[in-house]
Amino acid sequence: MKNIDSYTHVRGESIFVDDVIARQDTLYGLVFDAPKAHGKILNVDYSVAEKVEGVVKIFTYKDIKGENQIGGILPDEPLWAEDEIHFWGQPIAFIVAESESIAKKARALITINIDELPVITTAKEAKEKGSFINAPRSFELGNTAESFSNCEYVFEGETFSNGQEHLYLETQGCYAIPQENGNIKLISSTQGPTSVQQITARVLGVPMHKIEVDVTRLGGGFGGKEDQATPWAVMAAVAVQHLKKPVKHILNRHDDLRMTGKRHPYESTFKIGLNKDLKIMAFEAEFLQNSGAAADLSPAIAERTLFHATNSYFVPNVSTTVYSCKTNLPPNTAFRGFGGPQGMFVIESAIAKAADELRIDKREIQEANLLSENDEFSYGQIATQVETKSSWSAAKSKFELEKLEDQIEKFNQENSQFKKGVSVMPICFGISFTNTPMNHARALIHIYQDGSVGISTGAVEMGQSVNTKMLQVAADTLGIHPLKVKLETTNTTRVANTSPSAASSTADLNGKAVLKACNSLIGRLKKVASKMLSVDENLISFQNDVVFIEGKKPELTWENVVAKAMLERVALSENAHYATPIIHFDKSKEKGHPFAYHVYGTAISTVTVDCLRGTYEIDAVNIIHDFGNSMNIGIDIGQVEGALAQGIGWMTLEEIAYGDDGKLLSNALSTYKVPDVFSGPKKIEVVPLETQGNEMAILKSKAVGEPPLMYGIGVYFAIQNAVKAFNKKHKLRYHSPFTPEKVLMALYEK
Repeated sequence: MKNIDSYTHVRGESIFVDDVIARQDTLYGLVFDAPKAHGKILNVDYSVAEKVEGVVKIFTYKDIKGENQIGGILPDEPLWAEDEIHFWGQPIAFIVAESESIAKKARALITINIDELPVITTAKEAKEKGSFINAPRSFELGNTAESFSNCEYVFEGETFSNGQEHLYLETQGCYAIPQENGNIKLISSTQGPTSVQQITARVLGVPMHKIEVDVTRLGGGFGGKEDQATPWAVMAAVAVQHLKKPVKHILNRHDDLRMTGKRHPYESTFKIGLNKDLKIMAFEAEFLQNSGAAADLSPAIAERTLFHATNSYFVPNVSTTVYSCKTNLPPNTAFRGFGGPQGMFVIESAIAKAADELRIDKREIQEANLLSENDEFSYGQIATQVETKSSWSAAKSKFELEKLEDQIEKFNQENSQFKKGVSVMPICFGISFTNTPMNHARALIHIYQDGSVGISTGAVEMGQSVNTKMLQVAADTLGIHPLKVKLETTNTTRVANTSPSAASSTADLNGKAVLKACNSLIGRLKKVASKMLSVDENLISFQNDVVFIEGKKPELTWENVVAKAMLERVALSENAHYATPIIHFDKSKEKGHPFAYHVYGTAISTVTVDCLRGTYEIDAVNIIHDFGNSMNIGIDIGQVEGALAQGIGWMTLEEIAYGDDGKLLSNALSTYKVPDVFSGPKKIEVVPLETQGNEMAILKSKAVGEPPLMYGIGVYFAIQNAVKAFNKKHKLRYHSPFTPEKVLMALYEK
């Protein structure tokens, strides 16, 4: 089945927040934000701005009837700053006017006096000054101290991975509309409708049932709208509470870049020990996470870094610690991979360091340490249905790795200006929210009198085609044509208390709920059909809009059965709840079974570096990926390709830059480079790994949103290998992204 949104997308007919037809009395909101990164607010003068014709009201924390607090995991983030600012771009006030242009004019007339305070921009500086979001977390397995003393080889090093801008096509936004009796409807661009509902209710001082959040789709999210879509909706809701008129609030691109958090930069150190057979006997890592000025989702992201600190390898002795460091940057937040990529980059760097020191190919160490069945992860879960070695072997064979390496060696011997590099990147990524209580979902399904079907779930469609998969589950289970099924908007009134669409779990959780609801409905309809046909209900099945008895088709349609069920007063609506079984995690012991299953795969990346200019081309990324038993291979391969491009961008091009004063310097697409059609691989081949899938995945079709992003890490090391082929004196630094500027400097390093 093709993406059900494709037709309206290419015709420009799909509805996003800014496409909703505004009521005639709609007002427009704009944020006045901090022009410094840290300081005490001495005074703010709104008087001139308030006199601008068309300005209705300027809201500050003084207008909040509930709590001035939007923190999710920790209550440490005000909606609007009160007496102190903690990052450049922190919201201070909300201008509501008759048009956005009037609001912009007013914003330019607001003056503020700030008593500036010292600014912290790096995680390392934050640690030195004892500035943390919360207490550090550590995972332990075995005894690293004892093991290191018995290792043949021990190497230490440090790494840096920069942040990454989400750059969703649709910026943050919300349209807030007053309803009867003080109720408010929020049409929000959010991955977490329940979070928006809950925090809006908290700030407004009203019960959650007064707030309805509705989401048709997002123009991209990538984690940036899991938590950070909330404040913009809340601001609009506060204005509606006071003014009783609709308020629209859509951030322009520059405001969005300046005010929102990114992927977390990490400054990390490692120590790795190997025996003479290249087995990794011990691994230690300290991760310094640049969390920004408030917690946001940083504690959860830090935790997932620990969960993925050993990637696809079995290491019997592990000690990893992560610090969430508080700095004066916008609170950093969820981004595809959720801390996992940062952890994987460190162990891949540690292996590269060991290989470089030992003067061997990195893949010798990788291959010697791949996970096997029943190996233990550092967090206590036992690896099962492991596909690490099978995907590695399949990639080596399918893409003729040894032949490719010989070709590259020959090319490098014959060429002086251009050098090629190759690398192999295995992945192992756990699927579930690591916070166990979040692993649940609901689905509400109506079968209407004419046989058409409406489905409501907690899943948010944001380009990943989750609606298409939900439709597939329903149509296949009910045995009806897909055109009979409609996916409703995601709405907190129809499906309440949902988890955000994140953690690559959206299709699994919501799909399982849809499956459960459909099976209940089919069970009832089989009873009706069995009476109509005078046969045992166990002999009946629904396929292609008709009833079958042991594979034979009588003259009875889906519509006939539904009509009869109505006459018999059979319930044609079902509300099903699904909670992932088995998973658990004890944070007091840092041990458990947090993941429903793991996704595996292996990528082989080849690049060509122009050693005169420092530029490079990605020749190919060839991937063997563990889709399980894919329910929609077209959509799933599209997700792999998109994630790969995003991972390549993070590792090679996208460089977030802040000044020492905390001001964002990469504040436009002229100063922040994202991959375009010319910077993607010339060739991408994605081959599904032959596997039976996993029962915990929807229809045994494994999650595919986040895991493939990590394949981009392989491109980084392929470039590094090409640089080494040109400059034998190059000292590996493991500092990403590996931009052409850094490549050029490395090529001519003495």
